[in-house]
Amino acid sequence: MDIQSDIQAIIDTVQHNCHISDARHAGNYTLCVYLLKMREFYRWEQKHRFSDKLSTDTIGNWLSEREALWEKIEEHDFRPIELGRQQFDPFDAEAINRTLETAQPGDRPLVYSGGYGVKDKPHFFLAELEQKKQLNGYSIYISGREFARDLTSPPAMSQQQTIYIRRESFRRMIWERLEEWRWNKPANAMARAIACYDFAGDLEGSLNRMTDKELDAAVLHEIGEIQAGETLPGWQAMMQDISFTKAEIMARAVRDHYADTLHTLPVLLEKNEQASMHFYFANLTNMRKHIFPALMQAYQQWCDSGDVKAIEKTVNDTLNHWRDMAQRMIELHRQDKQQCAGAIEALVDNNILSKKQIKTDLSANER
Repeated sequence: MDIQSDIQAIIDTVQHNCHISDARHAGNYTLCVYLLKMREFYRWEQKHRFSDKLSTDTIGNWLSEREALWEKIEEHDFRPIELGRQQFDPFDAEAINRTLETAQPGDRPLVYSGGYGVKDKPHFFLAELEQKKQLNGYSIYISGREFARDLTSPPAMSQQQTIYIRRESFRRMIWERLEEWRWNKPANAMARAIACYDFAGDLEGSLNRMTDKELDAAVLHEIGEIQAGETLPGWQAMMQDISFTKAEIMARAVRDHYADTLHTLPVLLEKNEQASMHFYFANLTNMRKHIFPALMQAYQQWCDSGDVKAIEKTVNDTLNHWRDMAQRMIELHRQDKQQCAGAIEALVDNNILSKKQIKTDLSANER
């Protein structure tokens, strides 16, 4: 089956589904975040370079047109993906990719993904497939140029044993972080990550090099996510029931810490990936910092002394804590699906990991 002649129709369908998702979920963002995301979405859609100066009036007109489109299609159903004479559910990424791989001639096939992200927002994308590889039983798709995407384009996603790494989205995310840092240029983790590259003298080259480095780090996190998920049966059902609550944000932070103490950080530490370590800490969410202040304290010790052992010890000492916290959340959901959100919030609030708390827990375990 040759679907080359249908490529534009496939792109249009995927982008239409992206527009529907954005129409339903754009209100999830604060105004400042929303405007920043729309600005960069406009840059992507109109194929502007990062160094191009964008017209505020032009973006304003485009934004009005996009919001008018969203009003028209918000209640529409997602369209099926048509490949040849077959139709696929837009969330059946495995079957769609299997068909794309067998149907496309040439050196640059396509890769597709359809799944759910934060606050149950559907994410779709269609891009050139740069590479597909197997690693320890995981199928890893690395994509390049993107033909269809939604407003939020997660640079890395995992679905069961499949990992999607989006180079273009990663590059754009790094650009956004760089732009944010340039507003005030604070002496923080992002400043240290940027200092590992020559952004002042070679913007495009530095973006490419940093993207390559962080793609590898993203694979580590997604493998950690999958490994963590193997010990958390019932997690997805719980997340659906606590969507749009503070408990959802807390649960995601707990699982991220579990994945990173299980796999991401041990590998980065073993390989002495200093640039990626700085970038990792630069991108920790406020919730992750709030519930794990000991990790930020250990990072500051490393920055002050150059000795990474403080981070290594903190990671080793807290892996079981994050696993147990995630499992206790699932148990709270099993006991009371309707009212578990409040109990999950209390659980996290009562188990914030400071250095003092880690020492107390370790002492209790030794007795």
